Amino acid sequence: MKIETRTVGDVYILDCSGKITLGEGTMAIRNTVRDILKSGGRKIILNLADVNYIDSSGIGELVSSFTTVTNQGGKLKLLNLTKKIQELLQITKLLTVFSVYDDERAAVASF
Repeated sequence: MKIETRTVGDVYILDCSGKITLGEGTMAIRNTVRDILKSGGRKIILNLADVNYIDSSGIGELVSSFTTVTNQGGKLKLLNLTKKIQELLQITKLLTVFSVYDDERAAVASF
């Protein structure tokens, strides 16, 4: 699991690649999101285009990060879901929780 962080204006975009699984993957997301919140960032987009696998712990971490960001007055949105991840979020009814975008410009503009 790798995360590249970049900013567009005051929006933090986390380009995730690899697997979001229990352990390294979930810790990487948790730590990166917390670091952004500590530095004052409140607008976060998780770009999941290069995530090839996510397990139940990974789904749990997405929800946990969403809750943490929301509780601190921020917004967390998802970008470029793969077909598998989209189906997983649909089955778990989490597509109704997250704001999901296929276009980065639209995601950034949505803040």
